Amino acid sequence: MNQNEIMTILPHRGNMLLIDEAEVVDGTAIGKYTVTGDEWFLDGHFPGNPIVPGVILCEILAQSTCVLLSGGIEAGATPYFTGITSARFKSPVKPGDTIETRCKITKEKAPFYFASGTLSVAGKLCLKAEFSFALVTRSEDPKDGSDTQ
Repeated sequence: MNQNEIMTILPHRGNMLLIDEAEVVDGTAIGKYTVTGDEWFLDGHFPGNPIVPGVILCEILAQSTCVLLSGGIEAGATPYFTGITSARFKSPVKPGDTIETRCKITKEKAPFYFASGTLSVAGKLCLKAEFSFALVTRSEDPKDGSDTQ
Protein backbone atom coordinates (compact mmCIF):
# COMPACT_ATOMS: atom_id res chain seq x y z
CA MET A 1 0.00 0.00 0.00
CA ASN A 2 1.20 3.49 -0.77
CA GLN A 3 0.23 6.59 1.24
CA ASN A 4 -2.94 7.21 -0.78
CA GLU A 5 -4.13 3.67 -0.07
CA ILE A 6 -3.15 3.98 3.59
CA MET A 7 -5.29 7.13 3.85
CA THR A 8 -8.37 5.06 2.97
CA ILE A 9 -7.81 3.21 6.28
CA LEU A 10 -6.35 5.87 8.57
CA PRO A 11 -7.76 9.35 9.21
CA HIS A 12 -4.24 10.81 9.58
CA ARG A 13 -3.22 13.45 7.08
CA GLY A 14 -0.32 15.78 6.41
CA ASN A 15 2.50 15.65 8.91
CA MET A 16 0.70 13.11 11.13
CA LEU A 17 0.64 10.34 8.53
CA LEU A 18 3.83 8.59 9.60
CA ILE A 19 4.10 5.62 7.28
CA ASP A 20 5.17 5.85 3.65
CA GLU A 21 4.15 2.34 2.65
CA ALA A 22 2.76 -0.82 4.21
CA GLU A 23 1.90 -4.39 3.37
CA VAL A 24 0.50 -7.43 5.11
CA VAL A 25 2.57 -10.62 4.89
CA ASP A 26 1.34 -13.77 6.64
CA GLY A 27 -0.70 -11.77 9.18
CA THR A 28 2.12 -9.32 9.94
CA ALA A 29 1.87 -5.65 9.05
CA ILE A 30 5.15 -4.37 7.65
CA GLY A 31 5.45 -0.60 7.41
CA LYS A 32 8.17 1.76 6.25
CA TYR A 33 8.90 5.39 6.91
CA THR A 34 12.00 7.38 5.96
CA VAL A 35 12.96 10.17 8.34
CA THR A 36 13.82 13.13 6.10
CA GLY A 37 15.06 15.48 8.81
CA ASP A 38 12.42 18.10 7.98
CA GLU A 39 9.76 16.66 10.30
CA TRP A 40 8.13 19.03 12.80
CA PHE A 41 8.89 16.71 15.73
CA LEU A 42 12.66 17.02 15.16
CA ASP A 43 12.56 20.80 15.64
CA GLY A 44 14.02 21.17 19.11
CA HIS A 45 14.45 17.41 19.77
CA PHE A 46 17.45 17.91 20.05
CA PRO A 47 19.30 20.89 18.49
CA GLY A 48 22.48 19.67 16.86
CA ASN A 49 21.56 16.02 17.50
CA PRO A 50 18.03 15.38 16.18
CA ILE A 51 16.43 12.16 17.43
CA VAL A 52 12.89 10.96 16.67
CA PRO A 53 10.88 11.16 19.93
CA GLY A 54 9.77 7.86 21.43
CA VAL A 55 6.11 8.83 21.33
CA ILE A 56 6.40 9.33 17.55
CA LEU A 57 8.00 5.89 17.19
CA CYS A 58 5.04 4.40 19.09
CA GLU A 59 2.62 6.24 16.78
CA ILE A 60 4.42 4.81 13.74
CA LEU A 61 3.96 1.30 15.19
CA ALA A 62 0.26 1.92 15.78
CA GLN A 63 -0.35 3.32 12.31
CA SER A 64 1.41 0.34 10.77
CA THR A 65 -0.75 -2.07 12.74
CA CYS A 66 -3.98 -0.50 11.49
CA VAL A 67 -3.36 -1.81 7.98
CA LEU A 68 -4.20 -5.24 9.38
CA LEU A 69 -7.76 -3.97 9.80
CA SER A 70 -8.09 -2.68 6.25
CA GLY A 71 -10.99 -5.01 5.51
CA GLY A 72 -12.68 -4.57 8.87
CA ILE A 73 -12.77 -0.84 9.62
CA GLU A 74 -16.27 0.42 9.08
CA ALA A 75 -16.81 3.80 7.48
CA GLY A 76 -16.41 6.58 10.03
CA ALA A 77 -14.48 4.49 12.58
CA THR A 78 -11.27 5.92 13.99
CA PRO A 79 -8.54 3.89 15.71
CA TYR A 80 -7.78 5.44 19.12
CA PHE A 81 -4.79 4.41 21.24
CA THR A 82 -5.96 2.90 24.53
CA GLY A 83 -2.64 1.79 25.96
CA ILE A 84 1.05 1.18 25.52
CA THR A 85 2.81 -1.37 27.69
CA SER A 86 6.22 -2.91 27.75
CA ALA A 87 7.69 -0.24 25.46
CA ARG A 88 11.45 -0.65 25.32
CA PHE A 89 13.62 1.79 23.40
CA LYS A 90 16.84 0.14 22.27
CA SER A 91 18.47 2.53 19.81
CA PRO A 92 17.83 6.11 18.61
CA VAL A 93 16.30 6.90 15.23
CA LYS A 94 17.83 9.83 13.34
CA PRO A 95 17.30 11.78 10.11
CA GLY A 96 18.14 9.69 7.05
CA ASP A 97 17.06 6.46 8.73
CA THR A 98 14.46 4.24 7.07
CA ILE A 99 12.26 2.69 9.71
CA GLU A 100 10.73 -0.75 9.25
CA THR A 101 7.92 -1.92 11.51
CA ARG A 102 6.55 -5.41 12.04
CA CYS A 103 3.28 -5.64 13.94
CA LYS A 104 0.72 -8.30 14.77
CA ILE A 105 -2.69 -8.29 16.38
CA THR A 106 -2.35 -10.56 19.42
CA LYS A 107 -5.94 -10.42 20.68
CA GLU A 108 -9.20 -8.80 19.70
CA LYS A 109 -12.48 -8.19 21.41
CA ALA A 110 -14.19 -5.61 19.24
CA PRO A 111 -13.95 -2.73 19.43
CA PHE A 112 -10.63 -3.35 21.27
CA TYR A 113 -7.51 -4.70 19.61
CA PHE A 114 -4.23 -5.69 21.25
CA ALA A 115 -0.97 -5.79 19.33
CA SER A 116 2.76 -6.22 19.57
CA GLY A 117 5.37 -4.76 17.32
CA THR A 118 8.97 -3.96 16.63
CA LEU A 119 10.57 -1.01 14.92
CA SER A 120 14.04 -1.31 13.44
CA VAL A 121 16.52 0.56 11.25
CA ALA A 122 18.80 -1.45 8.95
CA GLY A 123 17.97 -4.60 10.92
CA LYS A 124 18.85 -3.04 14.29
CA LEU A 125 16.04 -3.11 16.86
CA CYS A 126 15.05 0.38 18.02
CA LEU A 127 11.70 -0.22 19.76
CA LYS A 128 9.70 -3.18 20.97
CA ALA A 129 6.21 -2.63 22.43
CA GLU A 130 2.81 -4.02 23.21
CA PHE A 131 -0.15 -1.69 22.78
CA SER A 132 -3.89 -1.53 22.35
CA PHE A 133 -6.43 0.56 20.53
CA ALA A 134 -10.16 0.80 20.00
CA LEU A 135 -12.12 1.48 16.85
CA VAL A 136 -14.50 4.28 17.74
CA THR A 137 -17.30 5.52 15.51
CA ARG A 138 -18.00 9.22 15.44
CA SER A 139 -21.29 8.85 17.33
CA GLU A 140 -19.41 7.07 20.17
CA ASP A 141 -16.75 9.77 20.49
CA PRO A 142 -17.42 11.47 23.86
CA LYS A 143 -16.11 14.80 22.56
CA ASP A 144 -18.19 14.68 19.40
CA GLY A 145 -21.46 15.78 20.93
CA SER A 146 -23.46 14.01 18.22
CA ASP A 147 -24.48 11.07 20.43
CA THR A 148 -28.25 11.14 20.80
CA GLN A 149 -28.42 9.46 24.24
